[in-house]
Amino acid sequence: MPIEQDLKKLLVESMKAKDAKTTSAVRMINTKIMERRTSKGFTGEVDDAVILDVISAYRKTLIKAKEEFDGVGERGKEQSEELAWEITFCDRFLPKGLGEAEVRAAVAAAILATGAKDIKMAGRVVGEVMKTNKGKVEAGEVKKIAEEELAKLGSS
Repeated sequence: MPIEQDLKKLLVESMKAKDAKTTSAVRMINTKIMERRTSKGFTGEVDDAVILDVISAYRKTLIKAKEEFDGVGERGKEQSEELAWEITFCDRFLPKGLGEAEVRAAVAAAILATGAKDIKMAGRVVGEVMKTNKGKVEAGEVKKIAEEELAKLGSS
């Protein structure tokens, strides 16, 4: 079932069940999808790939907001918990990410493919990994691992 239909079905079910949290989360995702659909320069169809991209971008903003609330301490605890729930809700639509070992393997393959020899070429390696594993890896994690692996190459 396409994700958009799944979201509509989930919205109806959550409204009938009077589940305000789920209803709110689905409505927010639908709003983000509509923003993308009507954004300047967007042409084409809103398919599952676009919806996954929208949900992924929304999830990243939730994570940033959660980190800010976590930094406030006790005053931000309630909002942080709400955001954690919403992040988990978004996760159910996104493809499962790669584990650390899989990311390390992807980085090693990208280093071979790009011919990277030192840490200055980490950006190319990260770009290659992100391109081949779109939506399955976080750029920050890939960058950290790429820099570690390239530092090993540079020192040997």
